[in-house]
Amino acid sequence: MVTRRAVIKGIGNAAAVAAVAPSAIRAAPPGGDVFAVVEKSGHAVSFYETSTGRRQDSIALPQYPHELAADSGRRWGYVGHYGVRMSSDTGEGGAAVFVLDLAARKLIRTVDLRPFNRIHGVGMDARDRLYALSEAKATLLGFDDPSTDQEPTRAVPTDGIKTHLFAISQDGERAYVTGLLSHTVSLVRPYDPVSRPVVMTPGERPEGLCLSHDERTLYVGARRSQRLVALDAQRMTVRTTVSVPGDPLRVYARPDGVVLVTDIADNSLTAFTPDLRRLWSLKLPGTPSAVSFHPSVELAYVSQLGEADQVSIVDLESRSIVGGFSTGREPDSSVLLPAT
Repeated sequence: MVTRRAVIKGIGNAAAVAAVAPSAIRAAPPGGDVFAVVEKSGHAVSFYETSTGRRQDSIALPQYPHELAADSGRRWGYVGHYGVRMSSDTGEGGAAVFVLDLAARKLIRTVDLRPFNRIHGVGMDARDRLYALSEAKATLLGFDDPSTDQEPTRAVPTDGIKTHLFAISQDGERAYVTGLLSHTVSLVRPYDPVSRPVVMTPGERPEGLCLSHDERTLYVGARRSQRLVALDAQRMTVRTTVSVPGDPLRVYARPDGVVLVTDIADNSLTAFTPDLRRLWSLKLPGTPSAVSFHPSVELAYVSQLGEADQVSIVDLESRSIVGGFSTGREPDSSVLLPAT
């Protein structure tokens, strides 16, 4: 197991190298960890050594892949084919899930999901069942054995419009889906086909969301309303609301209860208490799109878009950027593949 001291020491060593070669890795933990990231305008998933920033491999994909999920063993990866660059772009988009062998670094197969198109959000439950969200058809698709399934094994309507992202409970019984255009969050039950969605509005243009670790609270970023909302995850009622200064894109709940929010207007990563009291905020060099976390060390890997095209490594204890490395065009959703 890599200790925090070893990680930070390795970061310092890499940063010293970067002082000589600015285009190289600025910092990263040692130990053989690999960072897999969707480069949505590079049309690929690429693999980077976190100890050096060196790109090991890249899997070419059709235009504009977006979200990435991996199983608990980090053997299989699943990428939704959104097929357009931004949610505001018109067009049919893609209609597939790409199945990746993360060990072999290969595209194994493509699951055709037509007529369900603009596949954006993807996620997995504790049983390694896969879920994929069709934005155009407002439908959540389920795969019981995603490494071998040739088609979805279930589908449920979400009663939202332009459904973009979702959060899934560990048992897979509850999914929470944001609708960008309907300004809604829907609670749907993938394994109860006669249960109708429970729909509420947390504010305008909700997108990023996550469940607390006890799954009693749902956190949602309402982008146009510039607020972060905590909902009772069973009743779908508002518990707490707090205003944020910019555009809250993604929301993450940590095991200690801290809620982290990426802000793409303020270019920041901000931490809140479970009841949404602001703890701290950190400015980033680029536009933060998504975050992955080290499983045993308090480090966050923040993908950044725009001119940056990089990953910043944030020490969550010192609340500082301790390193980073360059990537391909528009790094977005990611998973960390730890060495141990």
